[in-house]
Amino acid sequence: MSNATAVAPVRSRAARITLHTVTVVLALFYGIASGLPKLIAHPTAVEAFDGIGWGRPGMYAIGLLEVAGAVGLLVPVLSGLAALGLGVLMVGAFFMQVVVFHGENAATPVILLVPLAALAWTRRARNRELLTLLRR
Repeated sequence: MSNATAVAPVRSRAARITLHTVTVVLALFYGIASGLPKLIAHPTAVEAFDGIGWGRPGMYAIGLLEVAGAVGLLVPVLSGLAALGLGVLMVGAFFMQVVVFHGENAATPVILLVPLAALAWTRRARNRELLTLLRR
């Protein structure tokens, strides 16, 4: 499968630039603003994860998943799966915000879910390409 056919067609140059920009912004957000504070045990992250009862192991696990997702967004063959995985994390984050924190920041994961869903959809052909690579 060639690289040109591996990606769902994006018709305009502006759309391609927008998708690339959204991808980079999300990767920076998940890698630096969201994942890194968990991995370095920033006090606000420690407090949040203690509040939900997951403690440091849960905090490190989620931080690692976010950083891995950020890297995955930037690797073409992994970008669709990474967007999907981060989307699943955002669904979980939404429920935690509603159940544990009484909806205090529940809009944040929903807002992030929108561009992740768009990326997962537009990069869905990458998932088929990844399956083909894994079957070899």
